[in-house]
Amino acid sequence: MQAETHPTPTLLARLLIDLPVTLAAWAYYIFAFLLFFAPFYAGAFFCPRRRQAFQRLNHLYCRGLFALLGMIVPRQSRQIDARLTSTKGAVILCNHLSYLDPLLLMAAMPFCTTVVKARFFLIPIFGWVLRSAGYLPSSSEGRFARLMLRQMEGLQDYLTAGGNLFIFPEGTRSRNGRPGPLQHSALKLARLTKAPIVVFRIDNTNVLFPPGRFLFNAGQANTIRITAVGCIQPQDPLYQAPLSQLEEAIHALLKGEIPPTSKSICSYQSSPSAT
Repeated sequence: MQAETHPTPTLLARLLIDLPVTLAAWAYYIFAFLLFFAPFYAGAFFCPRRRQAFQRLNHLYCRGLFALLGMIVPRQSRQIDARLTSTKGAVILCNHLSYLDPLLLMAAMPFCTTVVKARFFLIPIFGWVLRSAGYLPSSSEGRFARLMLRQMEGLQDYLTAGGNLFIFPEGTRSRNGRPGPLQHSALKLARLTKAPIVVFRIDNTNVLFPPGRFLFNAGQANTIRITAVGCIQPQDPLYQAPLSQLEEAIHALLKGEIPPTSKSICSYQSSPSAT
């Protein structure tokens, strides 16, 4: 998968297009939560299925964000593989290009959990939402050890019931658009669940919201895509192969290449999409 090159926005484009879109997105992100969603999150705390209730709210919250972007950024479009919304009870592995990636996945799946940078759990209110939704901290050391154990309890039952766990195994956003090395800790977590591993490739979220930039690149014509590229079942030999071999295969899928162990992978062709 080759990195795409795009023209640098002019100062006028940034002032007239990118800045208003960025301010509108941040206004939704902050005030929609405080003025509309906060009471529902407070009520969800008392639900018997608290984790699922918080995840459903996160799903609606993120869908609202992308609905807003769809209205105010007309040159941007999305093609989301229908297999993403139909996948149940799996670990979903994706490449990571932009801060929009996890929000886009949550907008597509009503019930999903993920791994979040540990420091975010320390932020007031935001950290409470993350814990209540069942998200896992990226560290299991020190003050996060007990939280990790608590969030891992029932994870297999959650997946068996149809929830998904999505992970960005690179651990950070790519700066050149190409997948970087995969963290073995992420692959270990994926195998620990004993659930199918489904690999999706994300394209062009970094065009709309590039790493290292505050402003959205709203004036650039762009199509964001999420495409299913392969799956590995627990009974496949590759699932229990050495981590280096599993990493090589998943890395090839994320790059759009044929994995060296393709016989152990369900490869997808001509992926159907839904916007």
